[in-house]
Amino acid sequence: MNKWNNESEARSEIMSLVADFYHQFREQETDHSDFKPGDRMGYSGRVYDEKDMQALTDACLDFWLTTGRFASEFEKEFAEYLGVKHVHLVNSGSSANLIAFSVLTAPELGDRRIRRGDEVITVACGFPTTINPILQFGAVPVFVDVTIPQYNIDVTRLEEAYDPDKTKVVFLAHTLGNPFDIKAVKEFCDRHGLWLVEDNCDALGSEYTIDGVTRLTGTWGDIGTSSFYPPHHMTMGEGGAVYTDDPLLSRLILSYRDWGRDCYCPSGRDNTCGHRFDGDYGELPHGYDHKYVYSHFGYNLKVTDMQAAIGVEQLKKVPGFTEKRRHNWGRLHKALEDVQDRIILPVPAVDSDPSWFGFLISIRPESGLVRRDVIEKIESHNIQTRLLFSGNIIKQPCFDEIRGTDAYRVAGCLDNTDFIMENTFWVGVYPGMTDAMIDYMASVIREAVK
Repeated sequence: MNKWNNESEARSEIMSLVADFYHQFREQETDHSDFKPGDRMGYSGRVYDEKDMQALTDACLDFWLTTGRFASEFEKEFAEYLGVKHVHLVNSGSSANLIAFSVLTAPELGDRRIRRGDEVITVACGFPTTINPILQFGAVPVFVDVTIPQYNIDVTRLEEAYDPDKTKVVFLAHTLGNPFDIKAVKEFCDRHGLWLVEDNCDALGSEYTIDGVTRLTGTWGDIGTSSFYPPHHMTMGEGGAVYTDDPLLSRLILSYRDWGRDCYCPSGRDNTCGHRFDGDYGELPHGYDHKYVYSHFGYNLKVTDMQAAIGVEQLKKVPGFTEKRRHNWGRLHKALEDVQDRIILPVPAVDSDPSWFGFLISIRPESGLVRRDVIEKIESHNIQTRLLFSGNIIKQPCFDEIRGTDAYRVAGCLDNTDFIMENTFWVGVYPGMTDAMIDYMASVIREAVK
């Protein structure tokens, strides 16, 4: 005998049970109202509720598995949130950066396409997957130093980094939510006809104002990227996005994401263009099935619909997450202001309102403190710390075989980058943290640097 009269009734009961499961077994994971000093305090963490679990369950019941209706819904709503025309989901923020770079090598871009040996201005102080696609393609990253305490590119060095015969792109991340000087970088790119790619993986929700116009970071350049890894501003587990206002770049993003194919039919559909069997491509026979025509050397980097379903619910929470990140960052900053003789506190970019991913702290060398000692004291109180990613990517083992070669170039010196590598760390301000947690963390940091 059937338990339910129809599928809708079955889903309704299942969703109710999922909500009950969440409240009984999972809610305590994100509720830190009973925090006690000494409890584990991560630098970040998932913040979710029963609606996220219900959305995931809904997608599982569809059993579509690959990109589907939830992915389409998320792309539409994320585009509206950002204020851009085109959003395409991928399986990670690192893949988003790979796609963002790859599309700029496409023949369709003519003289503006990136070719092997062309140069890309970036920084050595950051996450490796902003840089890896450049090297893997055979282009040349040109490393520029950063400023302290903003931890973003020193825009006074841009002209020094520029080569009129080789420079094609500026590819930069907004460091831990703090926007780089978009106004200066954009003016530089416009002046020289360069592409601007914003790695927005650590800055979702950050705002920047130019000439009275305020927009979200990731939307000022030609292409923006996001990551939805669990520690980030919202999560799908794994997941990322590439976005643009340019219709040609949008078309190229889809091609490189979907095996390099020429066809743009959505998954599960055929002959959207109406010319599936009557085209001429390369040296293929006339009428070769358009679904199996490949115009680029692409990948399969699509997201699953289960991930996208979580993203649909998480996106609704982003404004609240952003507000809490700003609150936590401001509270921690105020609590540490009287130890600035020993540490350098972070400063937001001019004309910005960051959605902070973390709180950067640099040890003042004159204090006599050693970073390792400080972070070990903090970690001994069960508080996670992190370094600023690669520190100086050139010093990493992955550069051992190319260090000192013409595979990359340094514009000027990297003194601040090296300082950060030696003296800087960060702690979390994610929205799951309460005032009590922030205050305790501040007291531990103060003690560690005294």
